[in-house]
Amino acid sequence: MMRYRHNKTFFLLSIFGLLITSSIYAGNKDRIGQNGANELSLNPWTRSAGFAGANSTSVIGLESLASNISGLAFTPKTEIQYAFTRFMGGASNINSFGLAQRVGEGNVIGFSIMNMAFGEIDVTTEDNPEGGIGVFSPQFLNLNLAYAKAFSNSIYAGIAVKVISEAITDVKTQGVAFDIGIRYVTGKDDNLKFGIALRNIGPKLKFEGNGLSVKTEFEDKEFTFNQRSEAFEMPAELNLGASYDVYVGTQNDTTGKSGKTDHRITPAGTFVSKSFGKDELRVGAEYAWREMVMARVGLLYEQGIFSTDERTTIYTGPSAGLTFALPINENGSSISIDYSYVFTNPYGGNHLFGFRLNL
Repeated sequence: MMRYRHNKTFFLLSIFGLLITSSIYAGNKDRIGQNGANELSLNPWTRSAGFAGANSTSVIGLESLASNISGLAFTPKTEIQYAFTRFMGGASNINSFGLAQRVGEGNVIGFSIMNMAFGEIDVTTEDNPEGGIGVFSPQFLNLNLAYAKAFSNSIYAGIAVKVISEAITDVKTQGVAFDIGIRYVTGKDDNLKFGIALRNIGPKLKFEGNGLSVKTEFEDKEFTFNQRSEAFEMPAELNLGASYDVYVGTQNDTTGKSGKTDHRITPAGTFVSKSFGKDELRVGAEYAWREMVMARVGLLYEQGIFSTDERTTIYTGPSAGLTFALPINENGSSISIDYSYVFTNPYGGNHLFGFRLNL
């Protein structure tokens, strides 16, 4: 009883602390475009992208890095994952790789890297506006180091450190951001989940490099002027989510827990409060047959998203995905292939492909 009270108190105090901290970074839609490092708000992982990110409290393993890091604590043993995103009609390709490992009882560490490449772009100048003098290749790189812990059968929490790098040939910026998340699990079969997460919190970033220098001539003398770059903030956000697992059909033990069934339906929702954008409501549902075949749909809603004149994002709302998971031994190891499609306008939609190995 004392342990239960301690864990419940810890959970309530943690939520209170996150809410107080989030108020420092609160913003509104009038600040759209005033931040940088927007790649931190992208979800490069296939399954949760098909869910529209609504599954912040039901997502487990490496995919929790994009919503609520506490889900990393549910990694059974070892997880290896790769995901590829054809973003903005191929204008950019995103490659993500991650590894999560359970270390002792209730402790999980994780690592992931996301690379966002834009291909080769012609170098242009005032004297050469048509290019022909070379190319450059912008690169966005995010590294994540994460730790999550199960404090009890109901309380889970995690923290992640992100290293951000944005660079072209002669201009770059680097910085650090933090995520923290908490999840509360309850119900007869642990089927009711609540969670809160604070994401992308860190100091301002600033571009530096020789590319900000300009050479000019005055009275037959050459001068170099160093332009100042304005510092910018990162896209801080607060996520509040809930999900509920519904088991349908004759009860059996195919999923490893007495009382569960072959069929699972999980409705989920997440509210996202953004410091530099419109608040979002993400809802979705997933159907699973024996945790081997899974189909999911999602909807991202923000003010004006269904209006061409009022929309301030490339996303139009709907998303969908499909997973095939094949068990490879009796210890619960499996190999999975994932696909998701996120509707956008313009660019014709984002395609995401994923490969996951659970050992």
